[in-house]
This record gives sequence, structure tokens and C-alpha cells, in this order.
Amino acid sequence: MKTEKGFSLLELLIVVAIILIIATIAIPSLLRSRQVAHETSAVASLKTLNTAQISYTAISGGTYGAMSELIGAGLVDGRFNSTISGYTYTFDLAANLRNFTVYAIAVTSNDGRYDYQTAPDYVIRYTTNTSRAPNGKAGMPVQ
Repeated sequence: MKTEKGFSLLELLIVVAIILIIATIAIPSLLRSRQVAHETSAVASLKTLNTAQISYTAISGGTYGAMSELIGAGLVDGRFNSTISGYTYTFDLAANLRNFTVYAIAVTSNDGRYDYQTAPDYVIRYTTNTSRAPNGKAGMPVQ
């Protein structure tokens, strides 16, 4: 009489099928959580950059600065020159340096569903690009 111990092929296939079902349910939820975390980080970073601009006006005689000037003044760290949590940050300065808009743009749609922007009014808004803002909320403040 044989007394072999182990699992049959059918039992292994059932276990693999169960694991695949669980993964199919869990992975989209994890990706969505990652997107939301990146978006939250982008909004917080925009607040940091806006505060840095306000501080920069105190040392520059009332003008706003480019990213390199904010980094040089020690108001933000150098990581803003690269991608942070799936977002890149760019400034659009007015010619007289008395106005600015800073943009947080998701590198890929997996990193963030939406792009954001802010200006000296300190209001974080969804982008005005309707394909990168929630339906009907292009240019509206983030709640």
C-alpha cells in the first residue's frame, strides 16, 4: 500500500485559482489608493510652494521667484526639481514677476488622475484642461 503524501494537481489548481481571484479584487483597489495618496501629496506640495513664494516676496522686494530661486533661498528643497510622488512641479511667472501659477502635473495616469494648479490667491484648483480634471470641475477649487 502506497502512503505518498502531498497535494494533487487539482488541489494546486484550485489554490492558484483562489489566489488569482483575490488578486483581481485587490490590485485595482491598491492602485486607486496609490493614486489618491499621490494626489494628496501634490495638493500638499502646492501649498508648500505657495507659502515659499509668499516668503520669497519678503526677501526679494515683492517679486515672485522661479523654482531655482526658491531652492537657492532655502525655502524648498531640491527634490522639487524632479518628480515627487508621481507629480512634476513647474512655475509660470509673469513678465514683471508680480504674479505666478504653479502646476502639479501627474507623470502618468497611474500616478494621479488629476492635475492641479495654484496662484497667489492660495486656492488649489483642478487644472483647466477638462481631460485632466473631474467631470465639470475644470478650474474649480479642490474641496
